[in-house]
Amino acid sequence: MAAKALQSLHLTTWIGSDSMFPAPSSSMGLCTRLENKKKVNLLKCNLVRTVKPVVGYRSAGVNVSCTPQNSPASVLESGTFTTEEDLALKKKSEEIEPCLSGRCIYLVGMMGSGKTTIGQILSEVLGYSFFDSDKLIERSVGGTAVADIFKLHGEAFFRDNETEVLHKLSSMRRLVISTGGGAVVRPINWKYMHKGISVFIDVPLDALAQRLTAVGTASRPLLHHKSGDAYTQTLKKLSKLWEDRSEAYSNAHVRVSLERIATKLGHGDVCCINPTQIAIEALIQIEGYLKK
Repeated sequence: MAAKALQSLHLTTWIGSDSMFPAPSSSMGLCTRLENKKKVNLLKCNLVRTVKPVVGYRSAGVNVSCTPQNSPASVLESGTFTTEEDLALKKKSEEIEPCLSGRCIYLVGMMGSGKTTIGQILSEVLGYSFFDSDKLIERSVGGTAVADIFKLHGEAFFRDNETEVLHKLSSMRRLVISTGGGAVVRPINWKYMHKGISVFIDVPLDALAQRLTAVGTASRPLLHHKSGDAYTQTLKKLSKLWEDRSEAYSNAHVRVSLERIATKLGHGDVCCINPTQIAIEALIQIEGYLKK
């Protein structure tokens, strides 16, 4: 089944720009397994498909061929775990990896919730490959950025391609997949994601608004605004998106709450939490789900 999907979908390890978290420091030294590198190198095939037509847009076959990329050596390949958190992450990943039985992990959550960074960490410690669904969509549309896809072809076009990508990914194994914030709105997407384990990264809206405002919202088509206070406008639009999507996020198998992590660690602000701590909590919650 995976072989059939590989014939039509090119998958590679992308480190996307979705994350609002700082990149893990080199002291983390997450191991990259030689075996996993070999598996990534096997995923060399083309994404060849016909883009769905939209009004005013002529459909065309799109060939995309890319070379697998590994995460930066300075971050992931030193092979040493230097802090208690790193050791805890390694230990927990070794405990649950056999229990996953190769099932994929899908990270869902609002834009800016850190799915890319957390997914990258989880993939490395589990010996999985990491993929960003938005990056796959961009590649399938000739490298067009998400914001431009929305502008040129509309949200429905983007969602159709998102569903197609998730469909193909769902036939594979040993992947950690960062999904777009709106991937949860279509029930068919949950059908595909529930073939693996879905993990909801739950970040308070005010924290998301602060992060997104700090880096700018120009690349976020659903947040773009022309005037007014940037934070206020961003929080307003995030609140509307949350109102529309919160029920859908509850379909995830696992919920990782940053507020809960902050309470456990004695932090008064979720912004004090680092990606390693979130990854550890994700593994703990996945372990709890697997034991049910």
